[in-house]
Amino acid sequence: MSEEVRTDDITKKTVVCQIPGTDAVTVRRDVEYRMTDAGALTMDIYYPPVSKIGARIPAVVFVSGYPDPGFEKIVGCKFKDMGAYTSWGRLTAASGMAAITYTNQEPAPDIHAVLQYVRQNSAHLGIDENQIGVWACSGNVPNALSVLMLEGNGYIRCAVLCYGYMLDIEESDIVAETARKFGFVNSCAEKSVDDLSQDVPLFIVRAGQDEMPRINETIDRFMVKALSANLPVTFVNHQTAPHAFDLFDSSEASREIIRRILAFMQFHLAAQTQTTGDY
Repeated sequence: MSEEVRTDDITKKTVVCQIPGTDAVTVRRDVEYRMTDAGALTMDIYYPPVSKIGARIPAVVFVSGYPDPGFEKIVGCKFKDMGAYTSWGRLTAASGMAAITYTNQEPAPDIHAVLQYVRQNSAHLGIDENQIGVWACSGNVPNALSVLMLEGNGYIRCAVLCYGYMLDIEESDIVAETARKFGFVNSCAEKSVDDLSQDVPLFIVRAGQDEMPRINETIDRFMVKALSANLPVTFVNHQTAPHAFDLFDSSEASREIIRRILAFMQFHLAAQTQTTGDY
């Protein structure tokens, strides 16, 4: 099989779970959040099918750890246009929350620019600036963890971290080496579990049959430290799952974990699943 075919397949893979309402989700595309020398950086916002007029709803930001120029060169499309993220966006919106995906040039500063823009323009966007969650997977997780280490991040209410590279703990260099190999940002270099907010609930999923190099070792080390620090962690070990199980493992176990992720975000973001009026 050619590299071109494999790339085309991964860009079009969608989440293996469906829920009612995804087809009725409203998408506001290419909202400019930052201007750079290379052009505008934009976000797509997925809104629930039905929402009370004038209401501000919670939002989930899907964090990228890969620069779009390099990512697009290898994969063939921007991060936010991957089938994985368009389908997660619709699932999230159908669950009563806005979902935000975005383009980037520099992953570390750009996620902060996204959060700043959303909070400063919350009224115009119809988003509750104090009810924001983050979602990340794989090599995007270190950049999401950096958000949880920000001072004054009380508006971040929860984080979902799926099959991800976590932190280098106790002289480990797994994340640093893998970041260099695969091109994601290791924005938590030199950081530890102690730098994380004590008040942000985490939902962490481990894929038991993950084929990515030593990825589960980073999760296992993280969990030991997180529990020692008594962090608010919900942990799921999907025993038989491969990497990116939400795209590649069409099993009832995978669908149940995806539903649990959505319920976790709904609970911690106080999402209302039954609303009236047009957004």
